[in-house]
Amino acid sequence: MADLTLIPVATTARQGKRGGHRLRRLGSLVAQGVVTLFLVSALVFFATQALPGDVAKMILGKTATPDRLAVLREQLGLNRPLLVQYWDWLSGVLHGDFGESLANHEPVTSLIGERLVNSLSLALAAMLVIIPLSLLVGVAAATHKDSWFDKGFLGVSMVINALPDFIIGTLLIALLATNVSHLLPPVSIIPVGDNPWQHLSAMILPVATLSISGVFYLGRLVRVSFIDVTNSEYIEMARLKGMSQRVITFRHALPNALAAAIPAASLVAAFTIGGVVVVEYVFNYPGIGMLLVESLGNQNLPVIQALVLIVAVSYFFFNRLADALERR
Repeated sequence: MADLTLIPVATTARQGKRGGHRLRRLGSLVAQGVVTLFLVSALVFFATQALPGDVAKMILGKTATPDRLAVLREQLGLNRPLLVQYWDWLSGVLHGDFGESLANHEPVTSLIGERLVNSLSLALAAMLVIIPLSLLVGVAAATHKDSWFDKGFLGVSMVINALPDFIIGTLLIALLATNVSHLLPPVSIIPVGDNPWQHLSAMILPVATLSISGVFYLGRLVRVSFIDVTNSEYIEMARLKGMSQRVITFRHALPNALAAAIPAASLVAAFTIGGVVVVEYVFNYPGIGMLLVESLGNQNLPVIQALVLIVAVSYFFFNRLADALERR
């Protein structure tokens, strides 16, 4: 009787320890995330403040008198200590207020809202292309290992992943959007207020630019993961039991290969969000990338700070998600 009563007590104790360990780990991850995001916000603010040029002169023009410049700096709070400006900005960000645009005094949140939707639509469309295509080519290369298709896939992936997005976009424009082969528009024009999904022809080239490098990067990881799984002992046992190759591939090998590739998919999502800024500039796509370029041109600091912070936080989130999935 003593032994029987000790078993559940010991089991409960082990479960309690595991639960405590998970809570401590979760608390540690949350603390690390808060500290990291705080450092990111500080880096974003002080880096943008270090940009060359005088905001007051950019707004009033070079002919503005010193008195008018001083009054404007006072109104904008530019004459206060940087630490005070940073604290006021951070307090506003934590309450969802990114300030006002210096160009037209419009709230930054309303200014970037539509642009952010356009950029998210572009990134989502790219991921919807990247994930199934990378699985398809990765599994095909793994099942035909050392064939001409496999060797060609690996060779092309090394070249593609070495090219920056703006080079890939420029090549696509030259091939598909010039007088030689004018199949698609070279510029992604989407009227203000329209849903980007209503202008699919304008999204094809930007989505293709983002997708090409993602497909070859993730496809190569899927290939390696699939080969490792198919060489494992339980797959060999399935073959010895007489299971068909189709059952082995789709019921046993593929699910386990996907489990190893999911963290990489989160990293690809992070790279895609970062690449959106460059791709939008190449195709003049009306998203946060183009807005960032415009804001840099007129020294619109509140907009620059908001956009850089959004991209940095998104990149950080998907990196942490990939790390958490990999540890599982």
